[in-house]
Amino acid sequence: MTDLDSVDRAILNAYQGGFPVVADPYEPAAEALRERGVDVSAEELHERLAAMDEEGVLTRFGALINAEAIGGTATLVAMHAPEERFDEVAEQVNAHAEVAHNYEREHPHLNMWFVVSVADEDRVDEVLAEIEAETGQETYNLPKQREFHVGAKFPVEGPLEDLDDGIDRSDLGPEVEPEDRDSLTPRERDLVVEIQGGLPTTRTPYEDVADALGEDVEWVLETIKRFDREGKVRRVGVIPNHYSLGYSENGMTVWDVPDDVVEEVGEAVAAFDFVTHCYRRPRHEGVWPYNFFAMTHGRSEEESEQRVEQVREAMAEHWDVTDEDWDTLFSTGILKKTGIRIEERADANTA
Repeated sequence: MTDLDSVDRAILNAYQGGFPVVADPYEPAAEALRERGVDVSAEELHERLAAMDEEGVLTRFGALINAEAIGGTATLVAMHAPEERFDEVAEQVNAHAEVAHNYEREHPHLNMWFVVSVADEDRVDEVLAEIEAETGQETYNLPKQREFHVGAKFPVEGPLEDLDDGIDRSDLGPEVEPEDRDSLTPRERDLVVEIQGGLPTTRTPYEDVADALGEDVEWVLETIKRFDREGKVRRVGVIPNHYSLGYSENGMTVWDVPDDVVEEVGEAVAAFDFVTHCYRRPRHEGVWPYNFFAMTHGRSEEESEQRVEQVREAMAEHWDVTDEDWDTLFSTGILKKTGIRIEERADANTA
């Protein structure tokens, strides 16, 4: 757990979303903190955010791009890697540029889980066929059928710990209207590529993005804010490194939910603030009986187990859950983590 003082903790809790999209965002952001009893100036707020980014407390700061809305597709894939060949299989899987994340997870058979991200949806089957031919192992594609919730937010003990008390200043900035258009213009494509890794942790982040693109800052502000309204950006704020905040327990709970109640169950589980991802995915007969995924994070094994139990209790309100109906797959190793390849997907969706 990174050593943070109360002001740092307040900033992390307040601005995991809702950071102002205005030319000088630090002034209204600091003012909103002061209104909630956190004594910080705009300059100090900037310095603290920059320091937390430098120290690895943040994975990035800025707009969290929704890759799915930008173009292309991504899917979750499970496979078995024999123990005696595990490193070899991991190397073969990771060699594919389309594999963005790869984790080793606790499961008696399906012990390797990775994400395939492509610009062309047809490429998914090609990549999986290549991996099967190279490794000699069958892959099990688990595409997202229904997204109930995506919102990886991690509170820290201290001021504004209840994320419902977080500050949302996304109302500030230019007035924009969503556009009925899925594709990107060349200018929008360049902006997406420029900010996909976050905004610069400078005093004037939006102006610096505009300078890098040779654009007017007002256009950058309008486009980012419109992307936020359209869902191309999930939120604007600080994106914590959850490991540095002590969230060491990463549990992927999987459930065999009766199809006739899966919608109600999804809404109930998505309401928990500690559930960061919540999806419906397909079963694979004889191999994978689960159709519902809920990702939880905890700061200790005990806290993680308590949160999984809360999910189970929510499930039990909708059907008679037995021990055979669910499992928790804890992550035991990060095999690859390069992020979704936004640039290629944006290129393919640029008109």
